[in-house]
Amino acid sequence: MFVILTALGVEQDAVLEHLVHVRVHEHDKGTLFDVGTIAGHPEHRVAVGVTGAGTTTAATLTERARAAFDPAVMMFVGIAGGLRKDLAIGDVVVATKVYSHQGGRSEDDGFLVRPRAWELSHRLDQAARRLVRRNSWCSFLAESAGTINPGVRFEPIAAGDVLLNSTKSELARRIHDSYNDAIALEMEGSGFAHAAALGDQVPAVVIRGISDRADGQKAKADRAGGQALAARNAAAFAIALAASLEPKPEPAAEDSNPPPTLPTINSTVIAKGQARVGKQTGVQFNWGQR
Repeated sequence: MFVILTALGVEQDAVLEHLVHVRVHEHDKGTLFDVGTIAGHPEHRVAVGVTGAGTTTAATLTERARAAFDPAVMMFVGIAGGLRKDLAIGDVVVATKVYSHQGGRSEDDGFLVRPRAWELSHRLDQAARRLVRRNSWCSFLAESAGTINPGVRFEPIAAGDVLLNSTKSELARRIHDSYNDAIALEMEGSGFAHAAALGDQVPAVVIRGISDRADGQKAKADRAGGQALAARNAAAFAIALAASLEPKPEPAAEDSNPPPTLPTINSTVIAKGQARVGKQTGVQFNWGQR
C-alpha cells in the first residue's frame, strides 16, 4: 500500500486520473480516502487523501493515514512556487530536503532563524533518480502533454504556513538569506515530513510541480493553467515512482469459515509380517491388521 496526500482538489484529481477500481475508505474520525490501484499495476494499491492548505492539517492527516494504512511509502504531491529563474512552469521538484522556514527568534534587531529540516531517504532518492534516465516516467503523462518533457530537479524546498507571492517581502528576503539552496516554496511539506518521521519512520517524499514563480504574478499564472499543469506533472512522477517500488505485502484476510480440523489419534501403529502402514492427514490407520 502507498499513501499519496495532496492539499488541493486539483492535485487530488491529478493523482486519481492514474487509479482504477477506486472506492472510498472512511476513517473512524470522518476523514475520507480514495483507495484504488495504479492502472496497469494491479498489485500497487494507493490511498489518496486531501489535507487542505497548511502544515498543521498536513501533519495531522499524515499521522491518520499512516495509522490507517501502514503504508510502504508516503508521498505529498502537488504544486509549489518556484524560487529560481531557470525553473519552468510545469517542472517537477523532488525535495531532497524540506525546510520549515518559520521557526526562529524575534529580536529588536531582527529575526534569528532556527532551521529545522527533514532529508529524503537514500533509497527513495535513488529510485526517483532512475526514473529520470531516458525520461521513463513520462509514459505516465497524459497524451495531451505534448512533445516537450518537463524538467525534473532534485533540490531542497522550503515550507510554511505562508503563501509567498513576492520577491521583495520580508519572507522572500529571509528565505533568500537563510534557505538559499531551496528552489521552491510550498505550505505542507514540513508538517508531512515531520509526521512521517515520528516513531517507526516511514519512507516519505515531497514531489512538487512548479505552478508559478512566487513573484507577484501568481493569479496570472493560475489563470494560464499553471496549477493544472504543475499538478498533472507532479502526479505523473509520483505514480511512476510508486509503480517502480515493491509494494508492501497486504495482510492475509482471515477466513470466516475455516475448514474443520481432523482429529489426530495419538497411538503407535506397528505393522507385522507383510502388513502395510498408510497415513492420512490427522488420522493413522493400519491397513494390514484388524
